[in-house]
Amino acid sequence: MSNVLLECEDIVKAFPGVRALDGVGLRLTAGSVHALLGENGAGKSTLIKVLTGVHSPDGGRLTWLGKEVHLRSPLEATRTGIGVVHQERNLIPGFSVAENITLQSPPSRRGLIDRDAMTAPALGCLAELGLDIDPHRPVRELSVAQQQLVEIAKALHTESKVLLLDEPTASLSPQEAERLFDVIRRLTARGTCVVFVSHKLEEVFAVCDTVTVLRDGRSVLESSPLPDHTHDDVVGLMVGRAHTATDMEPRSVDTAAAPVLSLDRLSTADGHEDISLDVGPGEIVGLCGLVGAGRSELVKAVLGLDRCTGGEIRVHGKPARIRSPRQALHRFGIGYLTENRKEEGVFLEQPIQRNITVTVWTRLAKALGFVSAREERDVAQALVERLGIRISGLGQNAGELSGGNQQKVSLAKWLAADTRLLIVDEPTVGVDVRTKHSFHQLLWELARDGLPILLISSDLAEMITLADRVVVMADHRIRGEVANDRDYEGMSGRIIRIIHDRAISAVTGTADAG
Repeated sequence: MSNVLLECEDIVKAFPGVRALDGVGLRLTAGSVHALLGENGAGKSTLIKVLTGVHSPDGGRLTWLGKEVHLRSPLEATRTGIGVVHQERNLIPGFSVAENITLQSPPSRRGLIDRDAMTAPALGCLAELGLDIDPHRPVRELSVAQQQLVEIAKALHTESKVLLLDEPTASLSPQEAERLFDVIRRLTARGTCVVFVSHKLEEVFAVCDTVTVLRDGRSVLESSPLPDHTHDDVVGLMVGRAHTATDMEPRSVDTAAAPVLSLDRLSTADGHEDISLDVGPGEIVGLCGLVGAGRSELVKAVLGLDRCTGGEIRVHGKPARIRSPRQALHRFGIGYLTENRKEEGVFLEQPIQRNITVTVWTRLAKALGFVSAREERDVAQALVERLGIRISGLGQNAGELSGGNQQKVSLAKWLAADTRLLIVDEPTVGVDVRTKHSFHQLLWELARDGLPILLISSDLAEMITLADRVVVMADHRIRGEVANDRDYEGMSGRIIRIIHDRAISAVTGTADAG
């Protein structure tokens, strides 16, 4: 008997001006973890929407357990046995865990929802995933990782035989991701097919057994055993050629140069103690650590967003009392590329030109505060060309751009202000392989030109590609430092060893190698 659950044959989906899917094929089998890969715009999201009943295909056919099906709505897909966990959570924050799990088919008595009867099925789904979560707890009180697992419990309650996970680890620490992988293994052991959509190829090769690659709306590799392909094979199929760190021109760092930024025994109101580190000209210093180690909180104290309670910050050797990000930029030349680009990095409803020049309006202003549109345009256009930002025009709203191009716009505004030190927090979360490589090249070139960069990243491969030194934090303290020889296996082992040897006792279930 065939173990094929869902099969797509020659799926076509067109929108005005674009053929999003052009003859895509996919075969999902029981008990497998199937990687669905491709760059942004390759057609992954459209295919997911076809599989979950959001879009009806314009051509081709879907078969479920060997019989042709027409999925006309997400509810119909759910009832068929197809579940999805989107990158953005789809839970009701004010509802309890049990209410969210049983939301699509709540138990009732005499026509009324029976909240007491929700507890048993919710506990059953949680137990099947090995989760110890209070079913009566409001979802808003859960961590991101716990919320994601509650979404998977929802899929169990609806008896999903195919579960689509869209960028499931984008907001998770490595330890949380490993816990998710354990859940995936439990699901496949019971016969569920998990479709794993991710830009993190290290995770794909760790957890998946089958792979489909889309490029420009077509299947360039269809339902193939993953062990038959190397990392470079897959990248080449996605983007046309393999990208590696060796593509970047060599650069050197003058370790004898005076540091641009120095933290000397710094303590903060957030709990940091005795933090000392330097960042020199043209140097990329990486911050790794545990979840809760205080990496992002540390840089926010440097930017004046949190109070320093002891020690000293020095910029170019001089003591710096920084009270706000605005002062950090205009007085000390410090730019901050935030992790949260959609809420903090760009103004989504404003034109690209305005997003790029917002940091230099004071410099461009003429009499009575008037900003020359021509000068503003010239500044923005030069940076669009320099960074290779793909836009239809400077008047296009930033919210219409891909995530990678939004991140480049966010970077452009700091370069417009002649930033003399750049702090970069999780620069490539949720962007595709080609864009990630392009962004790595940009940071590399900025450092080569002398810009000091303090890099926070939970992506160890990214950290080892870019950083000259990796400073390891745990429990709001520095636990060690590793000079980067860019040997991934050796570097990752040394970093993780520092974390586990020095700091694992300081956390409870949230250890993180990034």
